[in-house]
Amino acid sequence: MLYFPLMKKIFCPLIALLVIAADQITKYMIRANMQPGERIPLIGDWLSLYYVRNTGTAFSMFEGNRYVTVLLTSVLIIVCLAVIATEARAGHTLVPVLLTLVAAGGLSNLADRLALGYVTDMISCGSFAVFNVADIAVTCGCILTMLALLLFCREEED
Repeated sequence: MLYFPLMKKIFCPLIALLVIAADQITKYMIRANMQPGERIPLIGDWLSLYYVRNTGTAFSMFEGNRYVTVLLTSVLIIVCLAVIATEARAGHTLVPVLLTLVAAGGLSNLADRLALGYVTDMISCGSFAVFNVADIAVTCGCILTMLALLLFCREEED
């Protein structure tokens, strides 16, 4: 694995920058070229671009309550950053990188909530929730972090 100080100084910030840039660019493109509620099928009914203004958190929970969503997002980011720092000191290299995905996605969505009052969602898979690039980063980062921690715990027990 890469030498951690290199990751800490270059790799993690680069990942965060790429996630935030990809998310903000795709959101801007959707807002500039589509109307809220507009749907563009990509693969039949299975995959489409669907412009939604989400004022809630995951799966539109707490919809319309900006303060709760900003607070929850901020707490998520702070927890991720604290764990990144803790894991970095413990010598784990993968967990801080994965949590960088979570923190970057959270920061990008938080920026939308603060600037616009909503998060732009645009990826629709069938009847599943509508989401964005930041949501993908948060979800993948969380799942992969849990798997990595399970593997680390298992290695330490042996």
